[in-house]
Amino acid sequence: MTTAILQGQDFQGHADFGAERHPTDRAGYLLVAFFALPFFLFNILPVLFGVYVSFTRWSIVGTPKWVGLDNFHKAFTDQWVAVAFRNVFLYGLVIVPCVTGFGLLFALFVNKRYPLSGLARTLFFAPTVVSATVIGLVWVWMLDTQYGLVNYYLSFLGFDDIPWLTSTRWSLVGVSIASVWWDLGLAFVLFLAALQDIPGEIIDAARVDGANRWQRFKHVILPHLRPVISMVVTLQLISTLRIFSQVYVMTNGGPASSSSSPIHYIYNLAIVRNLFGYAAAVSLLLFALILAITVVQRFLLRERA
Repeated sequence: MTTAILQGQDFQGHADFGAERHPTDRAGYLLVAFFALPFFLFNILPVLFGVYVSFTRWSIVGTPKWVGLDNFHKAFTDQWVAVAFRNVFLYGLVIVPCVTGFGLLFALFVNKRYPLSGLARTLFFAPTVVSATVIGLVWVWMLDTQYGLVNYYLSFLGFDDIPWLTSTRWSLVGVSIASVWWDLGLAFVLFLAALQDIPGEIIDAARVDGANRWQRFKHVILPHLRPVISMVVTLQLISTLRIFSQVYVMTNGGPASSSSSPIHYIYNLAIVRNLFGYAAAVSLLLFALILAITVVQRFLLRERA
């Protein structure tokens, strides 16, 4: 009987303990809802609605008309879609290596604590906190063909005036220069943090073993930076594939769409021409491209055991 009484008390204790947990659980769900509901309403729901709209013909007025795969078929045969995706591929070839390379180089300089490295740290990161619109306006002035600072200093080296933003040959390069300068700060900070996490004893041991500066960088520093390099390249690839503000402010996609990008073309389709269904279809193609490139890049640059 005593055992039964104790078991009953133990059961009652567990029951009381379970009853006390319910209000806490409800409070936890309530706190999570403050994030989950806005995330669903403003992130997940618009994506699902965009997928639906991509299969319709809709100009924001009236009811969407279901057209199936017509928008995607049109996108694959649209020459301006091909031009925009070709341009963003060229942007990636210029911006991603430059941001990664210069970010690592500047981080190595600051990490060595050379004179003025503290000032350099501020100067390298400063463009990151400025909006893309301001960056675009500054570089429009700096890359002006007749009065820009870049052409002014290049003239001392014997170069003729380069039409950075008004030529089909140079407009993409001009936008890329501004993008590299703007995106450099984040890569610099990530590389600097990774360099400061490398134990100094390892580098000292390599120096004692007779490794020169290049050998220490190649065999000691670079292996420790592989995860950060992978992350920087991934983030920069995604940022470059989504490039818009610099293009819109500096060239508006011109001349002759030579500096256009998929996001800029989607903007023109949806906002200027009110072709929301077609714009949504092109957006899904861009999403598929970003996802595919990111997966492949992460596989190629994954950390080796």
